[in-house]
Amino acid sequence: MSFAIPAAPRRRMLLLTSAVLSLGISAAEAQQSASPSQLPPIEVSPPGDQNRTRAKPIIDEESGSRRVVPKVSATGSPTPNGAPSNSPSVAPASGAAGNRQFAGIVGASTSVITAEDIAHSPAQTVQEIIAHTPGVQLTSLFGGVNGAQTNVDIRGFGAFATANSLILINGRRLNDIDMQGVDLSTIPRDSIERIEITRGNSGAVLYGDNAIGGVINIVTKTGAGGPPVAMRAEAGAGSFNQRLAAVSVATNAGPWSTSFFGNAIKSDGYRVNNALDQRNGIGNIQYSTPDLTAFLTLSGDDQKLGLPGGRLVDPSIGLNQLLTDRRGTSTPFDYANKQGANATAGFTKTLWNGAELIVDGGVRDKKQQAGFFGATPFPSFSSRYVDTTLQTWSLTPRLSVKNPIFDLPSNILTGIDYYDATYHSERPEFKGFPPIHVYDLSQQTLAGYWQQTIGLLPTTDFSYGARVQNTSLSARDRFDPTAPGAFDTQALPLNSNETQYALHVGFEHRLNDVFSVFGRAARAFRTPDVDERVASGPAFDLNFNPIPGNFTLKTQTSHDIEGGFRIKAGQFQMQSSIYNMDLVNEIHFDPVNFFNYNLDPTRRYGSETSASLRVSDTVLLRGGAAYTSAVFREGPFTGNDIPLVSRYTVNAGVTWNIWQKYFVADATVRYWSSRFMDNDQPNKQPLIPANATVDFKLSGEVDRFFWSLSVNNLFNALYYDYAIASAFTDGRFNAYPLPGRTYMVKAGATF
Repeated sequence: MSFAIPAAPRRRMLLLTSAVLSLGISAAEAQQSASPSQLPPIEVSPPGDQNRTRAKPIIDEESGSRRVVPKVSATGSPTPNGAPSNSPSVAPASGAAGNRQFAGIVGASTSVITAEDIAHSPAQTVQEIIAHTPGVQLTSLFGGVNGAQTNVDIRGFGAFATANSLILINGRRLNDIDMQGVDLSTIPRDSIERIEITRGNSGAVLYGDNAIGGVINIVTKTGAGGPPVAMRAEAGAGSFNQRLAAVSVATNAGPWSTSFFGNAIKSDGYRVNNALDQRNGIGNIQYSTPDLTAFLTLSGDDQKLGLPGGRLVDPSIGLNQLLTDRRGTSTPFDYANKQGANATAGFTKTLWNGAELIVDGGVRDKKQQAGFFGATPFPSFSSRYVDTTLQTWSLTPRLSVKNPIFDLPSNILTGIDYYDATYHSERPEFKGFPPIHVYDLSQQTLAGYWQQTIGLLPTTDFSYGARVQNTSLSARDRFDPTAPGAFDTQALPLNSNETQYALHVGFEHRLNDVFSVFGRAARAFRTPDVDERVASGPAFDLNFNPIPGNFTLKTQTSHDIEGGFRIKAGQFQMQSSIYNMDLVNEIHFDPVNFFNYNLDPTRRYGSETSASLRVSDTVLLRGGAAYTSAVFREGPFTGNDIPLVSRYTVNAGVTWNIWQKYFVADATVRYWSSRFMDNDQPNKQPLIPANATVDFKLSGEVDRFFWSLSVNNLFNALYYDYAIASAFTDGRFNAYPLPGRTYMVKAGATF
């Protein structure tokens, strides 16, 4: 809906002034406008979908020779693109040849997982659902219970995947400046509207560092445009005494809407000392009018997780705990707890037709406590306790302008990102003891960026962008040599100030309504996180004398090139691309000497292909495959594989509506090839074996009631995807086994 109002420079100036004085968050986008000469009078369109990423403009639903933009629904979202139900898109939204008008970051390889895909998936965790995207791998150290602390790896970064994959929620970054990463298990699964995945480093222009491997944007549901009141409740039970409950409520009254999603889970876990107790929720209140949207979002999570450690295999002494005691533990008392609280608030204001002011702001608070006590409850050399607090404030105003330039469709997004993070960590030998080290780090980043996309021809889109970002860091260590367990020394202080930049250029050309080609080139960077800096220097010399740490690490950079094609022919969709990434100063942890260092130059190259085919009204097929090569290109390990990266990954799935919505079957298979163990840069230790899992699910709905029965790892594969190799003994390693066959039964109702 739109209506006419008078427009004049004075009016626009007052609107801009009042908007800048307000604080908030939104990721909305304006609608396509007329030319500037047509401004008085102007048409004010409702602000767009606030949950869409900065990189995701409106989609052209018509043929490639036209530039018609669909109308916006009452919720501010674009009208449906006609994709088959339950079909995971192989590109963002329309994502097919002949149907793109600035969809996503032009030139990038992208995928979208819809709410229907999530609801039908047999996978029990968000990470496993994402892993069915080509080029994505998983690493689990703690039994994989509900996906707690399971890492998503885009394009092969192994042990440091979390620092090279940028996670967004509703277009706003979640990555903190520590090594903890984003735990996707803390996001209620039922709250997710869609997951947008952009592979490669082009997202760094819009979002900053950590986007080396790619960007995952999780868009959550709101109550806008729905019924006055909607409720949903679900409960489930499964293997290892797992119990879960989920509830959601949404209301809608005039311009106001609210939503809340919460869930809780308890499980004994697959292994000894592997119990999980977790609760999390997210709530939103939104106000929407034709030229203004404003909202407040609050979320929180509380997690308690046992850390079972590895299973030791050492042929030299005839020991193989993977065979003799697979579910046992070497660390019966280790644990990790964390509590998170987040608040974001903001608005999107239409300034004139085709232009919006979007202001982002918020605060995240994360507390973590962990105890590491070795194999006994008594003090030992390895015993330590960690109590850490991390708080991050953000303010990210931006301007979206979609006015034609020289009669060419254009979308400009420009803005400023400011983040202020403070990190405080106490490290005593045991809880309640005087801390041996107290680390205090503060980091401020200030960045400006510009990205423009232009329709050069009715069949050709072109985009370019740049970001300049300044990072200021202050790091201090207070060392108490009299504290119990103290044996090293104080780290040297660090005050640093560095400016980095990111670049992107991309294109897409539609040869016809079926086939299109795309390509891009980009530069990105990743600044070291605080945990890496805390352990960034050798602790001891050759005579075992302590050496002061220095918090100093170089910034990692990457240069990407990528090209590919998309096909949409009837009920068949396909996307395929090849890429090359050259990295300098990649950061790695030495688990033997306990310090981080910059690797010699590395390279990643490979290919990714995904496809879907609706065979009939009741059967949908989908699949994908990726080849990922991560190697050293210089230094003593030139040509060797980087650990923890499988070269080949394959996935496939089928959805069969056996009897309408009353009885539906879903099955998925995921295969990954062997990979080298962590700490095996020489590539001399045994490989983590290749393996595959098959998941199966039956589900149905009757009136307002629904149910499901899932069997995961149907053929009981005994596997692990993480192991760490000994630096001294051939064949010796610690593996972290994952569950065999598991079951889950769920039932619920909507009101």
